[in-house]
Amino acid sequence: MDSSAKITKSIREVDVDRNWLIVDVAGKTLGRVATQIATLLRGKNKPFYTPHVDCGDYVVVINAGQVKVTGKRAEQKEYFHYTGYPGGGRTRTFKKLVVSKPEEVIELAVKGMLPKNSLGRQIGKKLKVYAGNDHPHAAQMPVAFELPYRAN
Repeated sequence: MDSSAKITKSIREVDVDRNWLIVDVAGKTLGRVATQIATLLRGKNKPFYTPHVDCGDYVVVINAGQVKVTGKRAEQKEYFHYTGYPGGGRTRTFKKLVVSKPEEVIELAVKGMLPKNSLGRQIGKKLKVYAGNDHPHAAQMPVAFELPYRAN
């Protein structure tokens, strides 16, 4: 084997060093912040990213109630939920859901961008969303993370 050949390293679960990041989404567009949060959760921003390993950070999202959507999405975007009973399909608009459960808006947007398997469920547990400015994770000393945000 040539000594100049590059070898790709595959990181193991025990070698991952996880940080706690805090993201403020007040006044930012839902879809744009959701993609960036999903990237942080998966660890794709790290040089040792490995697809089959959970190598992302913990993300604490604050001010989820102040997230916005563009255009007519506030009235037209619908979230569907099935109760399990016949005829039990329920829909809620973004406008109603952001008032009643603002955390769920961010969680649904981010979890829709994660893998649909056991690894995706494991990664989704590292997302902590709060409607206001207060959160119970001060002991973990989360670092404020400024998203590389684009307005349009």
